[in-house]
This record gives sequence, structure tokens and C-alpha cells, in this order.
Amino acid sequence: MNKFLVLIWVAVTVASCEYFTQEPEGEPVARVNETFLYREDLSGLVPAGTSETDSTIIVNNYINRWATQRLLMDKALINLPDEQLENYHRLLKDYKTELYTEGYKNAIVAQELDSSVSENELQSFYEENKQNFRLNDELLKVRYLQVPPSFSNLGKTVEKFRRFNESDQEDLNAISIQFTRYNFNDSTWVRKNALEELLPVLKDENAKMLNISNFQQLQDSLGVYLIYVKDRLNTNDIAPLSYVKPTIEQVLLNKRKLELIKKLEKDLTRDARNDKSFEIYK
Repeated sequence: MNKFLVLIWVAVTVASCEYFTQEPEGEPVARVNETFLYREDLSGLVPAGTSETDSTIIVNNYINRWATQRLLMDKALINLPDEQLENYHRLLKDYKTELYTEGYKNAIVAQELDSSVSENELQSFYEENKQNFRLNDELLKVRYLQVPPSFSNLGKTVEKFRRFNESDQEDLNAISIQFTRYNFNDSTWVRKNALEELLPVLKDENAKMLNISNFQQLQDSLGVYLIYVKDRLNTNDIAPLSYVKPTIEQVLLNKRKLELIKKLEKDLTRDARNDKSFEIYK
């Protein structure tokens, strides 16, 4: 990362050097040796609506930073060993090549990559790689709700929450504004750790109850909690496809991307050989 930042700094600084050491064009606002900063380079620096005093401060700070960088750059070009300067120039050249080529490849990928992944592809990849999708966390299919301690309709709410037929779901949704928090989607897998973070009452001993009973009614100073575990998977079980689907999609898209880039490079080199724009001299 440090090397990358150095390359960016060198690239920007050298590019600025080449730009600003041209013959003065426009109105200069500052100079360091043979390098000029022009008024047009300050365009867009000050946000609209900034007071005159603050605008002056912003511009002066920018000019001083620019001058400091230019002075350091000039000193570096004079005082650094030639071998080190040559290495920086070589790194800069390599970085410039990489920057342009990666930008072009990304543009081609964005234009030509098919980002749709069919269910058949997902299922096939999942079946072939099941053993690689072992769980690091316990997963639960769970619904829950929390009501304040003063909630007055707890008995009927528990009954509807446990039975949970279509009519019960409609009734619970109708009064959900009275709940502190709730989730009635028990068809999606969630991490047990995430549920414990959301409902601190589940931590420590209470969390163990999720392993031995489908329904729990718990209470603390913040309220009453109704929790129904519909299904559970343990650590090291194979993750269900629905849970790892985003990961598989990303893997398949990355694979397509690499194949597309490989084909692009191969076709580009072949065409260049054919039209004689690329030749190897023996």
C-alpha cells in the first residue's frame, strides 16, 4: 500500500511538473523556480457561498501547500541519487502503463460482461463445491418480537405469535407499531451472533435455550421477548444455498471477468501480429 501511495505521489508530482514548467499560459498566481501555478488551476477550489474571508484562507492554504510540494520536488530532483531517481521514473512508467491498461480492461469488462447468473449455474457450482461452504457460525431461521414491560395484550399476542397462521400474521402486523422491534420473516437464515447483538437478552445462558426449544418467552428490564426458532444449522454444517448465494454469484462473475480479460488480451495480441503492429525481431 505504501509503495502504491508513493507511486501515485510521484505520478501526480511529475505530471504536475511537466504541466507547470510549460511556458506561462493565462494568469500566474504563484511561482516556484520555473514552475507556475495559474489562476485557472484554482477553479472549483472554493465552494459556492463561501465568505470572502474563508475563500482567501482556502486559496492561500492551497497555494502554500502547492509551493511546499514543488520546493520538495525540486530538492528531491537535485539531491536524490541518480540511481534512486531512475528507479522512481521506472516505477512511474510502470504505474502509468498499469493505470491505463487496467482502466481499458475495466471499461471493456463493464461493457461486455454478462452480470446475470442463472439458478442452474448457482445450483451446479454449489453442488460441486459444497464441502467448501462449511459454516463458521450457527444459523437460525427465526421470528421474534419485543414489547415494552407495560404491554397489555401479551396473552393473545403470544398465542398468535406461536400459531402464526395467515390471520395471525395479519393481526400482528396490524399492531406492530406497539412492538419495540420485530421480525416475522422466518424463511431467511441469520447468524446467531447477529441475533444476539440485536437482542442482548439472548446472550449468555439464554442463548443456549435456542438450541433446545423452538419457542422462548424471555424478559428483562427493557421488555418481553417472544422468539420462535423455525430451523437451525450448527457450526461446521454445510451452508444452505440461499445463504451463500451472494458469494457464489461473486465467484462466478469474477471467473467470467478473468476469462473475458484473458480472451481480450489473447485476441488483441493475435490481431496485432496479423496486422503487423506487433513484431518480434530475431
